Amino acid sequence: MWQLVEPVHAVVYFAPEARAAYTDAGLKGGWMGYFASRAAAMGPVPPEMVIATFYNFHPKMVRRAIPDAWSFSTPEKVLRARLQVADLALRRLLGGEVETDHVSGAARLARRAAETAEPVGRALFAAHAALPWPDAPHLELWHAATLLREFRGDGHVAVLVANEIDGCEAHVLITTDYVMPAEMQRANRGWSEEEWAAAEDRLLARGLINASGLTDAGRRLRLAIEDATDRLALAPYRELGAAGCAELERHLLEINRAVGATIPYPNPMGLTPVADL
Repeated sequence: MWQLVEPVHAVVYFAPEARAAYTDAGLKGGWMGYFASRAAAMGPVPPEMVIATFYNFHPKMVRRAIPDAWSFSTPEKVLRARLQVADLALRRLLGGEVETDHVSGAARLARRAAETAEPVGRALFAAHAALPWPDAPHLELWHAATLLREFRGDGHVAVLVANEIDGCEAHVLITTDYVMPAEMQRANRGWSEEEWAAAEDRLLARGLINASGLTDAGRRLRLAIEDATDRLALAPYRELGAAGCAELERHLLEINRAVGATIPYPNPMGLTPVADL
């Protein structure tokens, strides 16, 4: 389900409409647009709050955008720009399908799931859950996708913290023996080769990697982290039940055939093309 929900949300990161909208809102550069737009639901927060909730970005990368973003714009302006990006991008990608039952049906089910999610311990989800719901079905779906992915993301951070895996180490674990290139993760998350090597040394000392890649202990830990993340993300989907989830999956598969066109592969999120699902 994550593989189908995430692309609907992620159009705001990859769509060409984003740069112009965030520039019009006063922001400077693509990464400032990313950090400010995703954090804006929390208000004009300091960089420490973004570092805590975004987790796997280098703190220096965050500090280059926050808090300067709030001197160029306001959270309210940025949130309006973000919704505009979602509207323009989804209308362009979906074309005439924006008015279909797939979009309205997915919006109805995803909203039902998202509205049952509890905010306790989920800071980024809670901030977005406090925002008003858009009226248009395609934006209602986008907002629901945003809530569901941030709910899952907050849980993932909790699991990483509990297993004493820091932000850079998380990238090393997911790129070792995996299809996500380490160079891509370093470039998109701000870690230097020296910091990456230091993270590898820490994981080596814990017996989680070796010269050949992940050890058996490392594979077990990575699997345990993913399983726990999925388990913590399950609650909203329990509300739908098996039949509701199957219906939502059917709608999202059709939507992703259009929306997935704007997502690059490979990508820092680990998404795969809908044809591979």
